[in-house]
Amino acid sequence: MRKEQEEMKNQIQSHVESKVEEIKDHLNSCIEKIEEVVQSVKREIGEVKGEVERKIEEVEDKVHGKIEEVKEKVQVKIGDLEKRLSEFEDRSINFPSNPDLTYSRPTVKSLTFEGQTSWTVFKTQFDVVSSANGWNNRVKASQLGASLRGSAAEVLQGIPSDKLTDLMTIENALEARFGDSHLIQFYRTELKTRRQKP
Repeated sequence: MRKEQEEMKNQIQSHVESKVEEIKDHLNSCIEKIEEVVQSVKREIGEVKGEVERKIEEVEDKVHGKIEEVKEKVQVKIGDLEKRLSEFEDRSINFPSNPDLTYSRPTVKSLTFEGQTSWTVFKTQFDVVSSANGWNNRVKASQLGASLRGSAAEVLQGIPSDKLTDLMTIENALEARFGDSHLIQFYRTELKTRRQKP
């Protein structure tokens, strides 16, 4: 009985050992396959990485080449512009000054306003002069202020200093003081104070 048990035990043990060996072999085979796959993936990654690096270098080379090309074109253009500017400056310096060829716009002399004449008439004349002289609104305001005399010039004292270059402000102040409505009142006062001859 003992012998049979020993044999059975030995058989079981040898069977287990053979199965363990089979499992080990199978595991080793799987590990080898996995290692092969890992190595293959690593190779592919290396190849892709190398390809990407090559592409990046190609793009960098192209971009660098384009930058250099644009730099050269810009330098050429700058050189051309500097040359043309220099030629233009030389031409303007060496241009003979011939009074017959000189053209200047005729200027019309400014008027003066004292408040004794019609503001409407003066404003019309002033508009004609400013148009003939090509004045903008700022120059018109300065010229209008400079043309005022006597009581008309006193109107400027009532205008804030920051508005003295504003044409509308000056014109509105003069209109309020010397406009047609002012003249009507002025003539009425004169009529009342005038004595009739006996």
